[in-house]
Amino acid sequence: MGLLRKIATKISDVKDFLIPDTEFAANTVPWIDQENPSIDAFLEKKPPRITPPYNLKEKLTDWQKNGYVVLENIIPKEMIDNFWNDFEKLVRNPDDYDLSVRIDLEEFKPNQERNIKDFPKEALLGKYVKINDFHNSSVAGKKLMSHPSIVTFLEAIFDQQVVALQSLIFMYGSQQPTHQDFPWVTAKIPSQLAAAWIALEDIKIDSGPLYYYVGSHKIPKFNFGTGILFKPSSTKSPLDFAAYLDKTCTDRKLCKETLLIKKGDVLIWHAALAHGGSMITNPAQTRKSFVCHYSTVEALPFHRNAVNQIPVKQDYNGMLIYNNPLLPQSEDVLK
Repeated sequence: MGLLRKIATKISDVKDFLIPDTEFAANTVPWIDQENPSIDAFLEKKPPRITPPYNLKEKLTDWQKNGYVVLENIIPKEMIDNFWNDFEKLVRNPDDYDLSVRIDLEEFKPNQERNIKDFPKEALLGKYVKINDFHNSSVAGKKLMSHPSIVTFLEAIFDQQVVALQSLIFMYGSQQPTHQDFPWVTAKIPSQLAAAWIALEDIKIDSGPLYYYVGSHKIPKFNFGTGILFKPSSTKSPLDFAAYLDKTCTDRKLCKETLLIKKGDVLIWHAALAHGGSMITNPAQTRKSFVCHYSTVEALPFHRNAVNQIPVKQDYNGMLIYNNPLLPQSEDVLK
């Protein structure tokens, strides 16, 4: 029996290599990404649990067409300030916390992702820094990422309960090449993924703002040589991916927009929206932002760091947030 299982696994591996998937599995795609979805019929059958301060039908129509929506002025400034105060406590006293941080600078290779204690304090306030999953430590972060206006929209596009997958804090622009999220940020079902970009300050043009190609969530998926997800065995690189996205979007004459939103505004985008970070033209200009990725209970029934464990769950406005099983001592230390 063991031999047969090994043979079957080998056959599956060869099949995946020779005939890789080049689209989302049709039976997993959210209703709104299916052909000719009826938004009116959906909302009549499933009105939102919480009435949002925006026209949900208009936002769903924009999402279906463009692959993103902007929710204007929905986050109270006090919520943002509370969260940023927690962040400042973290970077002023990193030795008091356990948290994963990535700094994409040559000087920190080959271990660019470490516990926050293992980086020089001054580096934490510089560029190319990503603070990972701070929401696990900060109750203010949990409240921010699960704001009712965000949860309501995500519940509508997924038509099921939402799960927080991960979060990132940026103080400066990422200057990241064009990419889509689903090849890197993965759950069991890649099509059930969305992200929110929460502006923690007014975003300036010289800060290296986010850009995106309108409608790019509908372009053909890139084949890494092993399918649409990036793997260690992939024969195509992230730079190949970026070049494909830029060329395809340009060839299709998709509009490239720059995100200049205000503190308290939120951009929510599709897993397949092509986007990236512009060049920073003023090195002193910050771009404070809180980026959160979301999935569903179907696609993510476990914490991504412990796929074989039943997660410890917290419910915020009907959205599930899993405790980080790798750092249980850090959960909710900032209240």
